[in-house]
Amino acid sequence: MKGALARGLSVCLIAFAALAVGGGGAHAATDVPTVAEALRKSPVYVDPSMARVLSDADAEALAAKIERADKPVFVAVLPGDFPTENLFRNLRTDTGITGLYAIRLGTRFDAKVDSSLMPAAAVRNIVTSVRGEDTKSQLDHFTDLALANVGGSAPSSWSEGDGDGVGTGALIGVGAVAVAGGAGAYALVRRSRRRKEAERRAALDRLRVVVDEDITAFGEELDRLDFHPAETGADDAMRADYERALDAYDKAKSSMAAAGRPEDVRGVTEALEDGRFALAVLAARREGRPLPERRAPCFFDPRHGPSVADAAWTPAGGATREVPVCAADQVRLAEGTDPAVREVDTEYGRRPYWDAGPAYGPWAGGYFGGGILPGLLVGTMLGSMMAGPAYAADYGSGYGDFGGGGYEGGDVSGADFDSTDFSGGFDGGGGGGDFGGGGGDFGGGSF
Repeated sequence: MKGALARGLSVCLIAFAALAVGGGGAHAATDVPTVAEALRKSPVYVDPSMARVLSDADAEALAAKIERADKPVFVAVLPGDFPTENLFRNLRTDTGITGLYAIRLGTRFDAKVDSSLMPAAAVRNIVTSVRGEDTKSQLDHFTDLALANVGGSAPSSWSEGDGDGVGTGALIGVGAVAVAGGAGAYALVRRSRRRKEAERRAALDRLRVVVDEDITAFGEELDRLDFHPAETGADDAMRADYERALDAYDKAKSSMAAAGRPEDVRGVTEALEDGRFALAVLAARREGRPLPERRAPCFFDPRHGPSVADAAWTPAGGATREVPVCAADQVRLAEGTDPAVREVDTEYGRRPYWDAGPAYGPWAGGYFGGGILPGLLVGTMLGSMMAGPAYAADYGSGYGDFGGGGYEGGDVSGADFDSTDFSGGFDGGGGGGDFGGGGGDFGGGSF
């Protein structure tokens, strides 16, 4: 069984079953098969010895969050001395379920995913973003980001329960709550819809602050230009450029006022990009300079205007790539100083827009359309998130350059997965297994 009703009934079944068999206690995680068996029944497993770092209530709340999202995300909290050799690979093999697996091992943390569900780079970026947090905060933050981006669906085994030891009284109890379960399922669906709508409104509100800043900055550029259509030397070409810039300004304001979803913001920043280029052309005509070529805006802050060149840039923890830059940032990079990066407010403080979450995808997409954006954002959190199928579902599907398409999820059998996905892992250079002896990063990525 799947769906809210099935999950509601199975929760009742498990509760009554526990009563029927005397509510047996948890068993210590002595090996990977024990952990895998637990994860086939529930998305979160906490070794009894780790209850002090993640309480039963916190674990249940985390599991409920994952089950509501209907995504194959698995979380295990294990002691620091748990055997680590090929841990991820063996756990994935023993569960036999395509998914994203996260492990908190003592004070270390990492995650791996089947490549059919999510790019490995996206997992690495999410793991990096939560490193150093306490257990509860880390698992909550990681799970929120993972659920927003991983593909696939929850395994049916979470809904079924194991059924062992269920007495007649338990089954009668399940029947007694079936009617109530139906009403509860409807309520769950309504709550889920309201929750998603609330999330979209919150994302749009965050974007509105940033876009209003962009619109204001563009209006100030229009004022500084101080162009008058009847001024001496003005010609029809200049007037056309100016009119185009004014139209773009008006369109940006009206489009933002009418925006009802985060994806609507893309049209706003497209208009602003077009208007800024019109101003650059007008300025060149007035000053008698060669007209600029049509280029993408400055990658570091589109308010800087159209770029003048491409320059090599390496994000923290990422690969070097060529990005379009304005003249001022070109000089900064050449001198070895930091570019003037556009930062936005997040719940974790001010961060560059490419590390601020998936809601900023439509904002960036309007500025950097035409297939340029994937190469610019590869390896950043925003680029990795936009590559996930969940991004298109939540923020529009106008980013074909990012999507992998055909993402699968849910149940598979045995070790039916890409053996390269879960290889390597937690090796910190200690020479013995996934978690290694060096602590810290387990490697991230796919299995």
